[in-house]
Parts: sequence; C-alpha cells; structure tokens
Amino acid sequence: MQWYVLRVAANKEMQVKEALTQKVNNEGLTDIVGRIEVPIEQVRRIRGSKQTVHKRKLYPGYVFMEMEPAEDGRVREKAWFMIKETSGVGDFIGTEGIPTPMRDTDVAKMLLETDKPEEAPSIKVEFEKGDMIKIREGAFENFEGTVDSIDTERGIVKVIVTIFGRNTPLDIEYWQIEKV
Repeated sequence: MQWYVLRVAANKEMQVKEALTQKVNNEGLTDIVGRIEVPIEQVRRIRGSKQTVHKRKLYPGYVFMEMEPAEDGRVREKAWFMIKETSGVGDFIGTEGIPTPMRDTDVAKMLLETDKPEEAPSIKVEFEKGDMIKIREGAFENFEGTVDSIDTERGIVKVIVTIFGRNTPLDIEYWQIEKV
C-alpha cells in the first residue's frame, strides 16, 4: 500500500476521516484502503493563571490515506466511488486523475507526527532570541525590548527593556508581548 493526500473542505478533516473509516469498514474495502490519518498536535495556551489545551491540525485541508493502487496507478474503482460520495471530499493530489503517492520521507515524517504519544502539550511561542518586541499588557505596557530567553514549559519570555537608561531583564508571559 502507498500513502496519498486527499484534499478536503476546510475544518471538515475529522468528519471526512470518520466517514471514510466507517464506509471502508461497512463496504469491506479494508484490503484496498488502509489507514486514514489527520495529524494533530496539542498546543497549550496560558492566559493569566488559566491554562488551556487546544488541538491543532498540522495540515489543514488534507487527509492522508493509505491505499492499494490499481495497476495503472489510479485509485481502484470501488474505493474511488466510495471516496467521491463522501461529503467534504475534493480530489487527490496528482495529475490527470492519477494520484501522486507520497515520498517515503514525507510518509515517515507524517506518521511520526501522528503516532506521537499524547504527552504534555507544547506552548507555541512565535518569538526567538533577539527579536524586538513590545509589551501589550501589565505594569510595563508599551515598553519595547529584546527577547533574551524563552521558557516554553512555563510560557515565560525573558525580555531586556531599557528603564531609566539601564538594561533591565523582565520575566513576562508570552501572550503579553507582540513582535514590533
């Protein structure tokens, strides 16, 4: 079996995955269609003292399918009609009705992201050391400074700000600052 990329309607990835999985089982196509995946990562957000965990799709608008292609490289007819009848499905990535199989390196990367154990979710911080930032909230609102270090576990960014002509380090939560 080879992996293929299926375009789907935005925000319908999970519904399409569940519908396709159910149809494959109901119609007995498990010998033609293997796994169906939508890679997701968990992202932790901290606002004040509240912590929330959100699931974020790594490839919005796409569903990954493992299938056995026909001899000419096309999708087998039974599977093709089952897939096209599913609500929210677009088409496979490929040319002239022949889907292009994913490269082994891309498959390995996608499966690694999919098979990650659900451990402590990471905090997404869009800053790097040396970035110029502006403080949006708190006692130092409207001060500008430079990112010195980032603690992704606690969601704290150490910022160097000039106060009264002296460089002063401040520990600020990541959501209280923005890039300049």
